[in-house]
Amino acid sequence: MREPAIEFREVSHLFRVYTEGRIASLKEWMIRLVMRRRDGYQSVIALDDVSFEVGQGEALGVIGHNGAGKSTLLRIAAGILQPRAGVAVVRGLVAPIIELGIGFEQELTGRENIVFNGALLGRSRQEMCERMDEIVAFAELDHFIDQPIRTYSTGMVARLAFSVATTVDAQILLLDEVLSVGDERFQRKCAERITKFRECGISILFVSHSLDSVGGLCDKVLWLENGRIKALGPAGAVISEYQSWAAGAG
Repeated sequence: MREPAIEFREVSHLFRVYTEGRIASLKEWMIRLVMRRRDGYQSVIALDDVSFEVGQGEALGVIGHNGAGKSTLLRIAAGILQPRAGVAVVRGLVAPIIELGIGFEQELTGRENIVFNGALLGRSRQEMCERMDEIVAFAELDHFIDQPIRTYSTGMVARLAFSVATTVDAQILLLDEVLSVGDERFQRKCAERITKFRECGISILFVSHSLDSVGGLCDKVLWLENGRIKALGPAGAVISEYQSWAAGAG
């Protein structure tokens, strides 16, 4: 039996939030630094004993209200965060499509950023140069690609970031609300590309508030509530349960 592409075993994570008032001066900051007490922080649990698997070629959707722990889960899968407890294992080459545009350098051109961002994803300069034309064409930035990123609109940066992340080879896609990139026409273009990945057997972990998108793409759905698993199972059943709960909560 093939090992899962993504495996979380009893994963927990918390953040420490500083609870004292706003610091008005450098002097006050230094005093607090010296005198800081343990009770100046509050621990906020983001994930609590979360276990699940994403099989090879499987797509798992993650749903839940804001603050449920979805983004923390995705960042742990991407290796951006390490769990405070439990084990998170990812097997395969990952394309994390999270916070599009993060890792771009404002003074570099779009073309230079393609190579730079590719390096952050573990791809060689030669590989990125070979795929340059394909990336630029998909992002629809032919006339702007040699301009500094600082001259781009937010939508242009997002289109370029999505194109870079989805043009490189990967066995696993980590997606965070990516179907909201650009205008409606470009969103359809993104959805079509992700669907092709799905058809090619790439494993997908998809965080979204769009239940229609999750239901159309995913085999299974994980519903997070206050950092814990509320439900995990076939997409249609879990989405229906979540919708019933949301209607009652409203």
